[in-house]
Amino acid sequence: MTQPGWHFLQIPGPTNVPDRVLRAMARPTIDHRGPEFAALTLDLIGGLQRVFKTKEPVIIYPGSGSGASEAAYVNTLSPGDRIVVFETGHFALQWKKIAERLGIRVDYVPGSWRSGASDVELESRLTADKAHEIKAVVVVHNETSTGVASRIPDLRKAMDRAKHPALLMVDAVSSLASFDYRHDDWGVDVTVCGSQKGLMVPPGLGFCAVSKKARAAAATAKLPRHYFDWEEILTQNDKGFFPYTPGTNLFYGLREALRMIEEEGLANVFARHARHGEATRAAVRAWGLEIVCEDPREYSNSMTAVFMPEGHNADELRTVILDNFNMSLGVGLSKFAGRVFRIGHLGSFNDLMLIGTLGGVEMGLRVAGVPHREGGVMAAMQSLATSVSSSSTPAVAHAR
Repeated sequence: MTQPGWHFLQIPGPTNVPDRVLRAMARPTIDHRGPEFAALTLDLIGGLQRVFKTKEPVIIYPGSGSGASEAAYVNTLSPGDRIVVFETGHFALQWKKIAERLGIRVDYVPGSWRSGASDVELESRLTADKAHEIKAVVVVHNETSTGVASRIPDLRKAMDRAKHPALLMVDAVSSLASFDYRHDDWGVDVTVCGSQKGLMVPPGLGFCAVSKKARAAAATAKLPRHYFDWEEILTQNDKGFFPYTPGTNLFYGLREALRMIEEEGLANVFARHARHGEATRAAVRAWGLEIVCEDPREYSNSMTAVFMPEGHNADELRTVILDNFNMSLGVGLSKFAGRVFRIGHLGSFNDLMLIGTLGGVEMGLRVAGVPHREGGVMAAMQSLATSVSSSSTPAVAHAR
């Protein structure tokens, strides 16, 4: 059945693509060996460096975050190498699976999926590794399946205290351009991201920001690679080109999205996501439901995962909301299947869109007969209004 109005895509990615980005992509494809394309590439790399907060290279792949994850491994590691992966949720599990298929040994640090990676545990493991067998530490910054954000600076400090040379690899797929991320300042060696979340572009581009240390590791790494080989790409990137056919029209969209981010200002983008994260959590608390993330220091500002009350199925609630209100919420993944729904509040998103989203959830809870308290939307409105009034300038009087 056709429903009027627009569809609310409130999964934690792909996110709503702004009209400006869609229009920018609707251009004729150009010669990817010509001067116009070279200028476009160099412009994009500079813009991405500002978002990743790095002076080091950012490599662009036609692919997804998963492809960029594989690129991180094959460029830096050799068969049989040992790594540490923290179990923080579904996407940490995916990093483990990719590594194992590549013949990498994984120390999988168990977790509850309700908290981030432990700096204490990491320091202990690295200190015990006297022979420096561990070659890399892998952490998902913002676990999209749980709404838990690991504290990357604390993990970097733990590695430094242990005086361990392992690489630090970070999955920033659902945090980059949504809340604070600093590739250089935090001492990250490989940061992986995709185009379809905070960067507000359709799926299809993957990114690796790489440190000098990571590039040095690539010189001796023995995992087979061709398409994902950094050095071949970087050699051609210097002049604005690629060793393969790039995603030209997605590049147009990315350029426009980066312009939008710079027009708003990255600090303002972060502040907006923080407001929306806090307002969403205020709504969940008012409903009497439980947020998956247990530690307020690790709350995600790009999405919120919510437990269903005992005896109620999250997928049934999502179906009710989709059928009645034309809104998609994120599914519970892996061991949270049927137990959790996820509210995305990232990308091109404003206060009224959030209130509409939370209104859809609250109506859905009522229609589906899920036990809850009323007033979640009002709590979110109060949170947003308070944060607006505390930062706004005095009102201007209007003449009659």
